[in-house]
Amino acid sequence: MPNEIVVLIHIPSINVIGHDNPDCDPNMSYTELESGYQEARAEKPGFFVGDTDMYDQSDGGGMDSDCSASSSNSGKQVIVGICAMAKKTQSKPMKEILSRIQEFEFIRMVIFPEEVILKEPVENWPLCDCLISFHSKGFPLEKAVNYAQLRSPLLINNLHMQFDIMDRRKVYKLLEENGISIPRYAVLDRDSPDPKHHELIESEDHVEVNGVVFNKPFVEKPVSAEDHNIYIYYPTSAGGGSQRLFRKIGSRSSVYSPESRVRKTGSFIYEDFMPTDGTDVKVYTVGPDYAHAEARKSPALDGKVERDSQGKEIRYPVILSNQEKMISRKVCLAFKQTVCGFDLLRASGKSFVCDVNGFSFVKNSQKYYDDCAKILGNMILRELAPTLHIPWSIPFQLDDPPIVPTTFGKMMELRCVVAVIRHGDRTPKQKMKLEVRHQRFFDIFEKYDGYKQGAIKLKKPKQLQEILDITRSLLVEIQTKTAEPEIEEKQGKLEQLKSVLEMYGHFSGINRKVQMKYQPKGRPRGSSSDDGNNHSNAPKNPSLVLILKWGGELTPAGRIQAEELGRMFRCMYPGGQSKGLGGDGLGLLRLHSTFRHDLKIYASDEGRVQMTAAAFAKGLLALEGELTPILVQMVKSANTNGLLDNDCESSKHQNMAKAKLHELMQNDREFTQEDRDQINPGNSISINQALDYVKNPVKCCANVHALIQSLIAIVMIKKDDPKTKEAVLYHGETWELMMRRWSKIEKDFYSKNKYDISKIPDIYDCIKYDLQHNQHTLQFDQAEVLYVYAKYLADIVIPQEYGLTVPEKITIGQGICTPLLKKIRTDLQRNIGEAAGEENVNMLNPQYSQGVSSPGRHVRTRLYFTSESHIHSLLTVLRHGPLLEVTSDEQWRRAMEYVSMVSELNYMSQIVIMLYEDPNKNPCSDERFHIELHFSPGVNCCVQKKLPPGPGFRPHSRNDSVTSKSNSGEEELQVNKIEEESDRNDTTPEDDFYPSNSRFEKLPPRKTDSEKKNKRSRNVYIGNSHTVSGHEASDLAKRLSEELAIHQQNANRSTSPDYEIRPRSLEQKHYKKTDSPQTGTRRQRHSIASGQMGVFKSLGFSRKMAASTNSLFSTAVISGSSSAPNLRDMIPSTASPSGIEGFGGVPPIRPLETLHNALSLKQLDEFLEKMTSTILFKTPGSSPPKYPSTPQTSMSEEKLSEKCEQQNDVENNTEIEK
Repeated sequence: MPNEIVVLIHIPSINVIGHDNPDCDPNMSYTELESGYQEARAEKPGFFVGDTDMYDQSDGGGMDSDCSASSSNSGKQVIVGICAMAKKTQSKPMKEILSRIQEFEFIRMVIFPEEVILKEPVENWPLCDCLISFHSKGFPLEKAVNYAQLRSPLLINNLHMQFDIMDRRKVYKLLEENGISIPRYAVLDRDSPDPKHHELIESEDHVEVNGVVFNKPFVEKPVSAEDHNIYIYYPTSAGGGSQRLFRKIGSRSSVYSPESRVRKTGSFIYEDFMPTDGTDVKVYTVGPDYAHAEARKSPALDGKVERDSQGKEIRYPVILSNQEKMISRKVCLAFKQTVCGFDLLRASGKSFVCDVNGFSFVKNSQKYYDDCAKILGNMILRELAPTLHIPWSIPFQLDDPPIVPTTFGKMMELRCVVAVIRHGDRTPKQKMKLEVRHQRFFDIFEKYDGYKQGAIKLKKPKQLQEILDITRSLLVEIQTKTAEPEIEEKQGKLEQLKSVLEMYGHFSGINRKVQMKYQPKGRPRGSSSDDGNNHSNAPKNPSLVLILKWGGELTPAGRIQAEELGRMFRCMYPGGQSKGLGGDGLGLLRLHSTFRHDLKIYASDEGRVQMTAAAFAKGLLALEGELTPILVQMVKSANTNGLLDNDCESSKHQNMAKAKLHELMQNDREFTQEDRDQINPGNSISINQALDYVKNPVKCCANVHALIQSLIAIVMIKKDDPKTKEAVLYHGETWELMMRRWSKIEKDFYSKNKYDISKIPDIYDCIKYDLQHNQHTLQFDQAEVLYVYAKYLADIVIPQEYGLTVPEKITIGQGICTPLLKKIRTDLQRNIGEAAGEENVNMLNPQYSQGVSSPGRHVRTRLYFTSESHIHSLLTVLRHGPLLEVTSDEQWRRAMEYVSMVSELNYMSQIVIMLYEDPNKNPCSDERFHIELHFSPGVNCCVQKKLPPGPGFRPHSRNDSVTSKSNSGEEELQVNKIEEESDRNDTTPEDDFYPSNSRFEKLPPRKTDSEKKNKRSRNVYIGNSHTVSGHEASDLAKRLSEELAIHQQNANRSTSPDYEIRPRSLEQKHYKKTDSPQTGTRRQRHSIASGQMGVFKSLGFSRKMAASTNSLFSTAVISGSSSAPNLRDMIPSTASPSGIEGFGGVPPIRPLETLHNALSLKQLDEFLEKMTSTILFKTPGSSPPKYPSTPQTSMSEEKLSEKCEQQNDVENNTEIEK
């Protein structure tokens, strides 16, 4: 401490508080800790400690404080010097904190001018009692160390340790020594003379550093902390390449590169990549007992920096766990940095430190500025002015803030969203089989241990390159006439193998793979995909069957569909608008960045499914850039635990069902009633419609076969025509490949005078693809005719391959999706109590949030991306399982009628379960947790766009549907009718959907306008909901009830023309029989029938009405929070009413339809328990029994119990649950 003491006599009559300065608030001159010293300060002489003549605050540092003049002469003061580069000392966070420290009665700030720091010797630097100094680019840290040795001030941050912070090797070593978790790492030190310190072996999907193996993805960091060029390398299975991180430049912090090789110069740290779900945590300590944490989007995700209106990167505060607070304490003490920032990665339920930055402040948090100044000020005074006896206390810090119930809709808080989604639009899946005996193929087979397993699967680029090299070599031998006769016979297959492997110019395991199977006695021909030169009487030598699989890739259209659906999913979540992001769905983005959103995305191992999941995540979280980094960080593989795999036993039952179906479809006659009952015992409306169109299955197949031959002829002409042979088909396909694709189908479909019904899905797949993507080039005038034939045949074959009868369907469905059902049940149950470990929900600290509405809200989201089989099976289990009875639940009956009308579960089909919590209900009550079930049949194809109407608005709950039976006959009739929208312009006559001889006549007739006017059902008004927090929650119910009553009165009085065209689900006309807001029965949420009123139409009302419909969800299914984003800004007003309109020719996706909105969690949980623990039906025999043609959509509890008691097949039970 300086020895020179300057004594100043303080005269009490002088106004030291600053009353003469009108801009200076007297109350702001003191903290609450100093209030006891005001009288003493006014009457007694004070002292300054330090040199008051050098570098006065107003000249030296440019401190901008209104009260500086009065406080500089107020008595004894401690001089705090700020020694750093001007860019740092003049930054907004520094000014905010220094201005607050300045308000301490006995502290005076002196900022060292940058010119003095750089040019003057340390002997000429200002004197101070306490020094805050830290390194940044250009700062002479060595001079600061010398100054500290010369003057011995109190150091807030140790200066010697700042040299260590600049070396990542020393940082990691120090972290390890202090027991702080870090990612597994190894140092490649090329500067070391010891060769053992820089051994590097690089392979395609891993590197070996000094004997330590790192599989991709891994991280490569320069050893210098000043070098921010960090690379993340991705595995070839995810597309390869690398993400290159750098210090933020404008709005970018990283860029994707196709380069997969590591850097060959310089020293680096290699470490495991930690999957953090796309969000990083930055922690800021102020002493060992205080830490502020913020979340931001990971720069490795897409490289785009989200900034607010001030240009700062958008971050959100979070609460640290107790374990993480201990980590913060250890980091602060280990590096001897009072003010210190470091990066935290949360992965697999643990927290890891990956970087220590040293001195750094939070960029924009008023609460942090207050706390930081208070802690630093008290810390300095405690050390340097103990004679003042200043009490020192830690600012109040919340550990686990109480969750404030958030009103969502009818006082419901969204707690969980579970969605099962089919992948997006893909190329046709193709396969070619080739029997080979060449020694080079056997060498490859032996190289990859094929003899141990009897088969190998080759997906890696290096492996596929080896196959391509052999193929090219054999084709050269054929051209030079040096090949063996057997090789020459296979020239066509080898050329196809070569052309497929050369597609796209690069390899990826996502879109091509080769399998090789050992055949000790050769292999007989099974289909046109096999080599056709085998002779049954020829001697059989050992051979390999090479199976090339390609296609089935996610197309650009599929990627757009997934991204757009992800964007629309954002708007299902509560949340408001913000100028910071300038986009919609900000509520979800905030939830995710603050860890209030617990998001997990699972995908099966098919490339198209994984890429769909990545594209969906890109849209959901407003990401940019390539899909590979998103796939690696956001999408979890579900194949490790069999979550999305098929059960072997269910495959056996499926094959039995297929065999029976194919037998029924081989009859060359029009379907008899007996045929119809056997093919469609469940009386599905869509299958009946298809049967009506097909009439004679053999003749219909003959028509399909003839049309395929015509298509092939056109392709052959265009392939050889000079004008068209160079034409580019969709996704890089050539005329040759298209011809092979259709020729294979044509040969497989008809052989030995029989049609193979199992090829119908492939035919439909191909014609749908070509009609959508290649018709403008192909110009096949019969394409739509072929599509219609194939579509109706597929409408019969595809759903019935999952079982003909209800018992078969449930048995197969259970076998396929039991693991998924168990996981869904777990997902829903975790929201009842507190979860732990990896699934723990991290919540926001509301005291730190600025502009974050409803800080207590947290949502769990689980997304499962899979193939068509799981969507079919899950819908089957929900439809035919013992969830609800169509006879007693009116809403469920209408929903099942709608599902029965849906003919296809197309790309991007979705089944969504939403869990809400009513915080005002008793925790033990069934009404505490509320379930909604939604469904979308996915993409609306480019042909036959007229689709069946959705179930529409349902004004009755379960209780209503029961009590309605006691009403008059007229009222009962009204209840049983399917309500339609009042907007008649969007209504399509039923005759357009169904032929006159279909079974659709059994459905209730459409209401007339007069019937609608006379309807007396009880309606519940959807008013503008509220988002509340804090003290508002106490009188929430009362206020909502009053407002609902007001809205009801206004709705009855309203005669505006705007309300006349309002759809029924929003119009809410009220009559004498109106539900009281305090009624104990479960409330229903509402949907709009998408067949008549799609999402765009529903959002395109007049301006007057739009003001009252801001809460509408993107899918127009259920009403949302009034703070929900307005979708009208992002949706074109001229969009199609069929759903999410296509972009650039991409077919639209049908909006979600509400299947039920009055379920309790207990109901669904009991149902899932039964479906996952009990086999409802005995294993079906090879010849399934006949069932009546009446619908069999569910069973009563008594029937279920009888079935379960008869079930003694323990072995099958084990297989299905496995």
